Amino acid sequence: MGSRTRHGAVALLALLAGLTLIRAQGGSGTLGTLGAGVPGEVGPSGSKWVRPTGKAPRLPNGKPDFNGVWEHAYVPDMAASNSTNPSMQKGPGTLPYTPVGLANIQRYNPEVDGDYTGSCLPFGLMRSMNAPYPIQILQNDRYVAFLFEQNTWFHVVPFRAAHVKDDNPTWFGDSIAKWDGDTLVIDTVDFNGYTRLDTKGNPHSPNLHMVQTFKRTSAGTIAYAVTIDDPMYYAKPWTNERTWLLSNGDLFEYSCEENNRSLWEGRIKKWTPPKP
Repeated sequence: MGSRTRHGAVALLALLAGLTLIRAQGGSGTLGTLGAGVPGEVGPSGSKWVRPTGKAPRLPNGKPDFNGVWEHAYVPDMAASNSTNPSMQKGPGTLPYTPVGLANIQRYNPEVDGDYTGSCLPFGLMRSMNAPYPIQILQNDRYVAFLFEQNTWFHVVPFRAAHVKDDNPTWFGDSIAKWDGDTLVIDTVDFNGYTRLDTKGNPHSPNLHMVQTFKRTSAGTIAYAVTIDDPMYYAKPWTNERTWLLSNGDLFEYSCEENNRSLWEGRIKKWTPPKP
C-alpha cells in the first residue's frame, strides 16, 4: 500500500486481507505488528494542486503558523534513511544500543509475543509520528494539537514552562511546548513503557525523554527532527530528521477495530503488557 491509504478503499481491503504487517527484524511481510506503506515515501496530495512556496505564514502573535494537514514520511525503522531522497527521511544509520537495548530488539518477536498495535491499542507518540498517514496541526497561543489520522488519535500540548508532576504515565506521554526563536519545541516525558518507537520494534523505557522540533521552512514545508534520549536502551541520544509537506486534503476517519479479521480470527497473537 502507499503511504496514504485509508480506512476506506485500500486500507479496508488490507485489513480484510489480514493487514499489511512488517517483521521486526527484517522488514518482510508477517503477522503481529501493524504497518503499511513504502518506507520514506510521502503520500500524494491532490494531483492538480500546487504546493505553496515562499515565506512561511505567521500568526498574529508573530510566531510561525503550523496550522494545516501535513504529509510526512512513513518510518518503520528510525535508524534508516530514504535512499533516494534523504531530505525526506534521515536516520542515524546504526542505533547506539546498550547491551540491554540490543537484547531487547533481538528478542522482539511479534509473531510469538504479539504486538500492541495488532490489538488496536494506542501506538504511542513516536510510532504515531512514524505512521504512513497525514497529521493535522492546530495551533494557537495556548496550545498546539496533533490530530492523527492513524486510529483517529489526538495529542494536545500546552505551552508551559515545566511538566506537571503526575504518577499516571500514559501511552503518548506528557508533552509541553515552547519556542526557541521560530522553532517549535515539543518536550515529552512520562511514558508508560508499553509502546515501541517504530514498526521494527526499537524499544524505549518509561524514562524516555523525547524532544521534537518543528521549523516552518517555507509556506509548504516543515523541517522536523526528533531526538531520543533513553539511557536504559541507548548509550547516547540520537536524532531522526524529516521533511513534512503541506497537503490540500483533509483527514479521513480511521478505525482499526472494524473488520480487523487478523485479530478476531486469531492470526495476530493477543498482546499483554510487559512485566515491570
